[in-house]
Amino acid sequence: MTNHSETTGSFENGDIAYDGSAPEHQVTLRTPAELADALPYLLGYRPEDSIVLVALNGRGGRGRFGGRARLGIPASKDDWPFAARQLAHGLITGSERRGAKPEQMVAFLCQEPAADESGRDVVRRLEPLAQKLRTECGHLDVPVIEALCISDGRFWSYCCPTDGCCPDDGLPMGLPGTSVLAAAAAYAGVQVRGSLKELRARLLPWETAAALEQEIALDTAGLSLVPRILDEVERASVVEETLKLAERVMTRFAETPSLPGDARADLCDDQLLDQEEAAALILGLQDRTTRDRVAEWMEGDEAGPALRLWRALARRCVGPYGEHAAAPLTLAGWVAWSAGDQLEAREALAMALGADPDYLFARLLHQACNEGLDPESVRRCLRAERQGRARSKTADAGAVAAADGAEAPQDGPITRDDAAAGADAVATVPREAIGTDGGAAPTAPEPPSRPCRRRRVDGPVPAGSRPATSRTDGPCAGPSRTPGRPRTRTSGRGGPRRRGADKSGADRGSGAAGKRP
Repeated sequence: MTNHSETTGSFENGDIAYDGSAPEHQVTLRTPAELADALPYLLGYRPEDSIVLVALNGRGGRGRFGGRARLGIPASKDDWPFAARQLAHGLITGSERRGAKPEQMVAFLCQEPAADESGRDVVRRLEPLAQKLRTECGHLDVPVIEALCISDGRFWSYCCPTDGCCPDDGLPMGLPGTSVLAAAAAYAGVQVRGSLKELRARLLPWETAAALEQEIALDTAGLSLVPRILDEVERASVVEETLKLAERVMTRFAETPSLPGDARADLCDDQLLDQEEAAALILGLQDRTTRDRVAEWMEGDEAGPALRLWRALARRCVGPYGEHAAAPLTLAGWVAWSAGDQLEAREALAMALGADPDYLFARLLHQACNEGLDPESVRRCLRAERQGRARSKTADAGAVAAADGAEAPQDGPITRDDAAAGADAVATVPREAIGTDGGAAPTAPEPPSRPCRRRRVDGPVPAGSRPATSRTDGPCAGPSRTPGRPRTRTSGRGGPRRRGADKSGADRGSGAAGKRP
């Protein structure tokens, strides 16, 4: 397992410090067992089918955890070299941009055995991937000092200094919550939010009998909404109708307290939203103007109901409408990030990029969140947009009142530049403000699981043709090529259905394939 570009050695040659929120929360890890036990606390959840790289800063026998990055294990071995290169390069270069190149690296491979496998079989099967990770990190002059495989409640090291160092059957993991690190994390307020599968289940589309009914509702709504959205005159009306509907549903959510437990809470929210409302909102959010307007609901009393609504809509993007989930997933990620929940934000944004790798708003937010930037820069843009629109309405009301001889509203002098200030602020956010690695674990979007063919029409849609796909941009980018045009296609029932997905829908993993904004 050695080559010219990597350094081998046992993790037990030194200590690694896990820091909590205060010095008294610091814990020193000295064995691979303690390191394996630390992984859920480093990520905030238990990873599954995952490659995880954790950066270490500092040498001299003592390192401190730095940035972390996670990627799903590709099903095809042919994709392993690319995945290892992507993960190593992203974490190391991202750390360098922040002025702290990692000194060393720890790698984890987490995967449960298949039906005909044992944990040992998993270790042997993933060994080439572990080797590739060590090689890629070595090419960038960052040695991997420990590489662990965690499977079936046991762990194995790929960096044993001698043959026979580790038992063939591996070593058992400690019971969850019983280690010194678990106690220190609990004292510091660090929580492990179940498994990655449980976290993402809140955002994945339905796979129940109700999914077919929701698909029919989407088909039906598309017959009336899509032609109107493609019509430049009618488009503005659809925007206002979608916003009013979203506000009514948000009010309904706000008046219904969320139940304890994620599954119970989501079930309650699903019952507050009927299929026709969900269909109209999902299709309406494919318009960039509508999506940018609702992105303003990111703080205060609006944030909680908005996040619940975006999760519920993501769950309704069933079957062939899987690509449409990019909009609600991005909104869910944005609100979660704005509210300080970086874990859900990263997963939601990674899933949005899985639905559509070219969705610009999701790409910008995903990069910024992974960079550990402050979301306040984006919030300021959206506030300016909202305030500018409000000032424009006040100016218009004053003009009408003056024409009628009535007293104009007193809200200070309004100029043409003031009225446009909000929109301009959103459109001119510097790219560096919307920044791949962060201090907590970024989730990298994986390569598409299958090609997605699209057809873009920039001119009028000929009679009898299928509605065109489109590309829209985020509120912090320039104008789109075909603003407000959702991507749909005509289904067998005559309703719209998005291109590039089969009847079963897209793979909704952290790195699945997808659509454009």
